[in-house]
Amino acid sequence: MSEAVEANPIHANGPRRSATIYDIAAAAGVSHQSVSRYMRGMDMRESTKTKIEKALETLSYRPNLTARALITGRSHRIGALTHEINQYGPSLIIQGATTAARQAGYLLDVVSLDMGNVDELNEALTQLLQYDIAGILAFTSTDSARTVFESTEFDVPVLIASEEDDFAPGEHLESSGIGAVVAHLVSLGHRRILHIAGPETWSAARNRLRTFEAALEHHNLQAAGIVHGDWSARSGYETISALAAKSLPTAIVAANDQMALGAIHALAKRGLQVPEDISVTGVDDTPEAPYFTPSLTTVRLDFRAQGREAVSSLLAAIEPTAPQESTRPAPELIIRDSSGPLRN
Repeated sequence: MSEAVEANPIHANGPRRSATIYDIAAAAGVSHQSVSRYMRGMDMRESTKTKIEKALETLSYRPNLTARALITGRSHRIGALTHEINQYGPSLIIQGATTAARQAGYLLDVVSLDMGNVDELNEALTQLLQYDIAGILAFTSTDSARTVFESTEFDVPVLIASEEDDFAPGEHLESSGIGAVVAHLVSLGHRRILHIAGPETWSAARNRLRTFEAALEHHNLQAAGIVHGDWSARSGYETISALAAKSLPTAIVAANDQMALGAIHALAKRGLQVPEDISVTGVDDTPEAPYFTPSLTTVRLDFRAQGREAVSSLLAAIEPTAPQESTRPAPELIIRDSSGPLRN
């Protein structure tokens, strides 16, 4: 009996059928034994491997993960736990992870849940571990979720994908580009700069705050204020609305674009113009950022690369010979209309 693989060959006058290793071998001009060895991940000549991969592409081959698991004795499903998948950053991270897993021959089973609900986390983990999975990818941003993952024993490889913030005094993590934002504002003459930070229980928010403070120290400045939001536009609006007039800065660095949007609206309600009276910047470069009024100066981050890196690191534990994802691109400062020179 020949081995079958799922494919999508085009048949003008008949139904679609799955390709066999004989079909692939014929298209590649190699033996069916070579195709079988390729499917098992065995070593072979690079020229033979190239021919087979070209044939698979021609036949629109899609790997049958169930059949592959029977052949190799190893699952090709990865469980992924995430949260706030409706938000810009987390959604792109999952997109990058899903693509990377698929390209490596794995299926990513995504479970979106409330990371602040410990019971829900435990229930999701229990359900995932009932299935035959190759590993677990946990995208976590909160302290409580990380604690749950770190205190759970797993029978499969696990990667907890979250920002670290246990740095030595004086160190800071410049993965958000906030240092470049501060340098940009200082170059425009600003000295009274306020930061709208994210939730204190999020490591990413703490890192962005520490980067902001370190950047100010580098320029021999002190913060004009630090207020905390919850990443939403509403929280950005409320924090700036609550400031006394005498506490208003000349520039605002929001930890994400949504809070920057709320800040711009709050300033408009107070009769202030951006950037003529106060400059406002964000982080993330969401698709809407160029269409803010005014368009938002922000930092472009490669969230998809974060997802690819996470999958690559997990696959290194599952398959030590798996290729590793290269370092993600550096943050890119995108200067638009919401930042301008300090008015004398």
